[in-house]
Amino acid sequence: MTRLEQLNAILADLLKLDTSEFNESTQLLGALPEFDSMAVVGLITAMETTFAIAVNDDDMEAELFETVGSVLAYVESARAVA
Repeated sequence: MTRLEQLNAILADLLKLDTSEFNESTQLLGALPEFDSMAVVGLITAMETTFAIAVNDDDMEAELFETVGSVLAYVESARAVA
């Protein structure tokens, strides 16, 4: 399973949406009503568990959650540091 597929599975579970068509350009924050502050918290927790990363408080900016691609880019950068 690719990281995109893993992230889409996380988002499908959190948002209760069909994410099979989500790609790196898919808008999240501000575009999906389901992607609210509670979904962000759930996403962070799931990212830390699934991808074995630690999301730093300093990284918590809206840009991180703007698109599927921005979340994936963060995961890649966090994995490179780990």
